[in-house]
Amino acid sequence: MKRSKTMRQKTNPDELLIGLVSISDRASSGAYQDQGIPALRDWFAAALCSPWQMATRLIPDDRAAIEQALIELVDDIGCDLVLTTGGTGPARRDVTPEATLAVGTKEMPGFGEQMRQISLKFVPTAILSRQVAVIRETPDHVALIMNLPGQPKSIKETLEGLKDADGKQVMAGIFAAVPYCIDLIGGPYIETNDAVCKAFRPKSAIRPK
Repeated sequence: MKRSKTMRQKTNPDELLIGLVSISDRASSGAYQDQGIPALRDWFAAALCSPWQMATRLIPDDRAAIEQALIELVDDIGCDLVLTTGGTGPARRDVTPEATLAVGTKEMPGFGEQMRQISLKFVPTAILSRQVAVIRETPDHVALIMNLPGQPKSIKETLEGLKDADGKQVMAGIFAAVPYCIDLIGGPYIETNDAVCKAFRPKSAIRPK
């Protein structure tokens, strides 16, 4: 697959390039400290066992700016996975799902459905969340883009899923399906820390250690 001249160079063929986009009028203006990107950075540091690097963006709730950031991270930087936080509610300024759908070529509705199922275990207002996920495919690159909640606690819950008091998984988080999804679109092989989030793959897709 041809690579754009502006794509980030990988240090390993299986290195995962992650784009993290925090969307908030107030945080982007400096009114308060962004929490989304630090929460995601910490989560990936604990969850991933295979090599990865990230590119980050902090932008306002503006559809054009969101679309531009997503396109840049996939088409120019070469991210395999892009995660957004914020801007998925019903308020007028919440336009992250619209921007995400606009840049996608294929919708992946299961991710949003599962996020809402997880969050509904905690608050009834989770039904107001409009997170979506899409595949963006260009002649040069393919990537998975997903909207996440804005709060660090909710980010962790939706990625990891729910566990009981003994640490047994009672509801799968969305990231369990991400490594195999990245496999299917031709991205790097992702390995996870099972204690944080165990990736699920069919037996035929699991690489020997």
